[in-house]
Amino acid sequence: MIRALYSSASGMQSQQLSLDVIANNLANVNTTGYKKTKIEFQDLIYQTTRAAGAEQGGGNLLPTGLQSGHGSRPVATAKIFTTGEFTHTSEQLDMAIQGDGFFEVQLPDGSRAYTRDGALKRAADGRITTSDGLVVQNGFQPIPVGTTSVSISPNGDVETRGANGAQTFKVTLVRFANPAGLEAMGRNLYRETGASGTPEIGNAGENGFGSLAQGYLEMSNVKVVEEMVNLIVAQRAYEVNAKSVQAADEMMQLSNNLRR
Repeated sequence: MIRALYSSASGMQSQQLSLDVIANNLANVNTTGYKKTKIEFQDLIYQTTRAAGAEQGGGNLLPTGLQSGHGSRPVATAKIFTTGEFTHTSEQLDMAIQGDGFFEVQLPDGSRAYTRDGALKRAADGRITTSDGLVVQNGFQPIPVGTTSVSISPNGDVETRGANGAQTFKVTLVRFANPAGLEAMGRNLYRETGASGTPEIGNAGENGFGSLAQGYLEMSNVKVVEEMVNLIVAQRAYEVNAKSVQAADEMMQLSNNLRR
C-alpha cells in the first residue's frame, strides 16, 4: 500500500506537468509561428519478485514474472514543427515559410537565434528586424530611403523600388536535422543545441527548404479542440491517481484499526 501511495503521487505530478504544457499551448494559440509542445512519459523502475524464464526444476521455466512498478515520470517536452495556418496581412515585409526552414536573427550578445515568426519590420536605418528589434540575417539587406515597394518571390528573390531606382538581393533560410532538439528561448526564438545539429543554409524552395509567401503570417499550429480533449484526459488521469491515493489510505486505515 505504501508503494501505491508513491506511485499514484508520481502519476499526479506527471499529469500536473501535462496540464502546464497544455495550458501553455492554449495560451499561445494566436502566437505567430508558435509550435505546440507535447509531453512524453516513461514508467519508473520495476521491483521484480519472480523473474520470467526462471528455472523451476525439472526443466520447467516460469512463463511470466512477478513485477510491481513505481509510477511514471515526464521525460520530454517535444516541439511539433508542423506548419500552422496562414493568415493574409497584405504587409510587404510579412513572410510565412511554407515548409521547412527558419529565419536567422542576431541577438544583442552577437549570438544567433532562429524563428518562424515572419512579422518583420523596417528599422530607422533600413535594416530588417523582428518585432523585438533583432536584426534578421539570411542575406537581408537594408532597404534604401524612399523605397515605395518591396517584392519578395517564393524562392527568396527580393526587389525594392523607389525614387533611387531598383535594388535586388536574395535571402536564404536555415534548417536543422532535428528541429525538435532546438531550445525554446521565448519571444518566438529558438537556439541551436547539440541535439538539433548544426544549421544548414539554403535557398528557399530548393533542396527541401520551404518557400516564402509574402504578405502572409504563419499562425500557431495549436488546435484548440485537440488541446481541450488533452485537457480532459489529463484532468481525468489526475483524478484517478488521486482516487488511488485515497484508496491506499483507506486500506492502511483499515489495517491500523484491526483488533485481536
